[in-house]
Amino acid sequence: MPLFLWLLWLSRGAGEGRLSLADGARILLLGMFGYYLSSLFDFYGLEYISAGLERLILFTYPTLILLFQVVIFRERPSRRTLLAMGVCYMGLGVALLHDISTAGMGGQVILGAAWVFASAVTYALYYLGTGVMLKRLGSMRLAGLAGSASALMVLVHYGASTDMAQLLVVPRPVWLYAALMALFSTVLPIYWMALAIQRMGPTHTAAVGNLGPVLTILASWALLNEAISLYQLAGLALVLVGVSQLKPAAPSQANAVDGGVPEAGSAPGRR
Repeated sequence: MPLFLWLLWLSRGAGEGRLSLADGARILLLGMFGYYLSSLFDFYGLEYISAGLERLILFTYPTLILLFQVVIFRERPSRRTLLAMGVCYMGLGVALLHDISTAGMGGQVILGAAWVFASAVTYALYYLGTGVMLKRLGSMRLAGLAGSASALMVLVHYGASTDMAQLLVVPRPVWLYAALMALFSTVLPIYWMALAIQRMGPTHTAAVGNLGPVLTILASWALLNEAISLYQLAGLALVLVGVSQLKPAAPSQANAVDGGVPEAGSAPGRR
């Protein structure tokens, strides 16, 4: 939480100064969907599937955003959009079926994939809800507020499910790893993403964000000794091609949902 407060300090003077009760309620919802529930479901999923497959599933959230937009605005998607979504889910299917067939525990793989897909859904909902707030508060201030709200939710969750006294006996290495994860996997990616949006714009930032799944698979191979198969690479290629071909919402609609660029690797990198 102190790191999110640091983001708020960095964003001082950005956007409108005073928040209304309605703003506070929206920030709580964004923190719940975008950081708390999304991260919780993601961690549940990682108990059952590899980091590489997790990143492929999570990276489908742009397709979910488009689906939600279709429902909200009641407009038929273009053929290009449908084709791109089909390619994206085809790649996901290739990687998922391979993991199910090779893991020997297909039920666990499906369960883990379902948890991560739920994470993608909650993150897509978060992204849809950021538009109006981003224009008023700015990306960094909104991230700091939503992140602080989610940190409080995590503390409440932990206090309700576990004895808080156990924190006193947690080994020092665990605290160190947790601090490093909070800094390098959550706060710094959010900070750098906000800077990228300000300096490059959302389109170019999204293009760079497409590297997220590639880097995750390489890191899981180098650090976690996870095997990289041809099926995973083929699935990754299809997902990247599909996501890169998705057309953004029209300007009139984007005003309602244009919240900059979601953390394609954050996320979501927010883990």
